[in-house]
Amino acid sequence: MVKSVSVIGLGKLGAPIAACFAARGFRVEAVDLNSQKVEAINCGLPPVHEPGLQELMKEAGSLLSATQNIGEAVQDSGATFIVVGTPSEEGGGFSLQYVLPTCEAVGRALATKKTFHLVVLTSTVMPGSTAGPVVAALERASGKLCGQDFGLCYSPEFIALGTVIRDFYHPDFLLIGESDARSGEILANIYKSVCKNSPAIARMNFVNAEITKLAVNTYITTKISYANMLARLCEKLPEADVNVVTDALGLDTRIGPKYLKGAVSYGGPCFPRDNRALAALATRVGASSGLAEATDLFNRAQIKSLAELVRSHYSGQNSIGILGLTYKPDTDVVEEAFGLLLAQELSSSNLPVVVYDPSAAVAPILGKCSTVRFARSAQECIEESGVVVLATPWQEFREVPIEHWTHNGQPRAVPRVIIDCWRALEHLKRVDGVRYVCLGFGGPAERRVEVTSSAR
Repeated sequence: MVKSVSVIGLGKLGAPIAACFAARGFRVEAVDLNSQKVEAINCGLPPVHEPGLQELMKEAGSLLSATQNIGEAVQDSGATFIVVGTPSEEGGGFSLQYVLPTCEAVGRALATKKTFHLVVLTSTVMPGSTAGPVVAALERASGKLCGQDFGLCYSPEFIALGTVIRDFYHPDFLLIGESDARSGEILANIYKSVCKNSPAIARMNFVNAEITKLAVNTYITTKISYANMLARLCEKLPEADVNVVTDALGLDTRIGPKYLKGAVSYGGPCFPRDNRALAALATRVGASSGLAEATDLFNRAQIKSLAELVRSHYSGQNSIGILGLTYKPDTDVVEEAFGLLLAQELSSSNLPVVVYDPSAAVAPILGKCSTVRFARSAQECIEESGVVVLATPWQEFREVPIEHWTHNGQPRAVPRVIIDCWRALEHLKRVDGVRYVCLGFGGPAERRVEVTSSAR
């Protein structure tokens, strides 16, 4: 049984994964070329922002250490997890620019290793990559045969930033693409000793696992877009409420309730690019990519649609406030985040925008937008704005005192408009000085008054 692992890549997934293994009793040697991340791990400090990581590292204690030496880490472990970036290419596929050099370094270490070693590729790659360039790099550098002298598995994670630790310990299912049955069994046993639930394990060949990874996320993006389509529809019909519709929709076991929240466009580092990658793959092999492409187009169109809604409520006084620039709460990731894209869209029309987020570092991005200003707090962002958009439902925004939304209780000739993209501020519905607008709701029906006249 493998009880020592190495994890290469101390990014937003790799660092928490390494700590998760160590906290469950594995001896973990984490690897990164960045000396600051290595030093942070060895000093007991999290090298990335992720809720609960500091506490988990404390729990792991001396079982977690870090180095810049890949060869040393491979020699001292029974399995190596590769968690390096695979940047999107212009055509929609994924680059192996970091994966292949890592595989070559691992292969060189395997060349002198006497015992069977398992290599696990966790980074998302295009179908055909694992059995092709990845295996070739490992075999060329090691002089050994995959599936005979060492094992290889493709096992991407279905975990979200902000909840990495919970998702890693409690997966819905585990996906394993295996070079051979022995390697798949070793990895399955590792996972069984780490997971705190008892997930189903899907074992298959490399290409099926690679397709499955893209297919899962593309299906989710399609489901999100469907819910958003319903939200836009409900907004046009009096008394229509997307929550009521999707709650009922989710009761059907063929559909289920997850990801059926009609709100705003999806973002982040996985959903948009996996969707585009599946479309690119389909186009490349001559299969239909229409559904994936339509989902992506619809998602991109949501930014302009919501920007029009904001413009329709903007009176020209004060600024337009945007609360939340990360793609979801409890993370500092802003990749394709709705709030960030909305700020850019409004700024492109020369509208004054003031933004605030508890953790996002977006100055290098939004600093190029001449009409965007950064507030120091949620209260400052609200007070300077005639229209406020809740773009990311951070708990901090839910707890803003009512008097801050109403300009400290002072009467205003024009109520402050609050556009709640997540229906997280429903306590503001009947507050004086606020005009509350929530997405996915059609508003009250107009009451018809019939006038009758009596005969004289």
